[in-house]
Amino acid sequence: MTDIEMAPLPGGSVTLSDARRKTRRAVDLEPFEIGVYPVTQEQLSEILGVAGQHPRRPATDLSWLRAIRFCNAVSEWEGLDSAYSFDGEQITWHVDSDGYRLPTEAEWEYACRAGSVGPHYGPLTEVAWTAADGVSSPQNIGGKLPNLHGLFDTLGNVWEWCWDLLDPARYDEYRVFRGGGYADDAWSVRASVRRGGAPRMHHEDVGMRLARGGFDSVDAAQGWSAAADRERASGSGPLPSGWTPRR
Repeated sequence: MTDIEMAPLPGGSVTLSDARRKTRRAVDLEPFEIGVYPVTQEQLSEILGVAGQHPRRPATDLSWLRAIRFCNAVSEWEGLDSAYSFDGEQITWHVDSDGYRLPTEAEWEYACRAGSVGPHYGPLTEVAWTAADGVSSPQNIGGKLPNLHGLFDTLGNVWEWCWDLLDPARYDEYRVFRGGGYADDAWSVRASVRRGGAPRMHHEDVGMRLARGGFDSVDAAQGWSAAADRERASGSGPLPSGWTPRR
């Protein structure tokens, strides 16, 4: 299989903002690894047999569920414990697993920012493929400058799936994707922008990036916890004006 290049990141902290809910929270992170590039069409083809015409472009038209299956398949290929188990379409993350997985939202933003505090880690025209470039499809990985972690395309080119739920009180099982895409303007291509879709949703500008790292916990790690998901799904706590809890 084509090598998946991973970058080890030290522990640190990141502050996550949710403009809809008007909330901010600081997250302390343990060290983890994350892909230097988005997963490519070539890698998806080699592991899952999904044909791609452009080997070096990011794999897209990729649902969250397929991204989860890809993570497990890469782990199996390398002889690692799978990070996820399936009960139908209910997915459990085994937090202590050392297998490949999707980054948590906090991991993704920490990796993207690479110590920067503004919306972009460099001049957008130099670091990200966006609508300003006038391209009509995803571009080959690594065509713009990396951030200070040495990661390419965390902004622009394609959005990237994360593990976390978007807002279970309002959007049920929708999962977060981050980073902006090749057709988006500067307002969407920012380190803090969060969007999401249903687990079976797939679009030509949504792909994925792998992460690795196991933690000493059962149902919480790197800014995510199953208990917090349950609380948010119940509608506990303040919701934006006009929103109602999921029943």
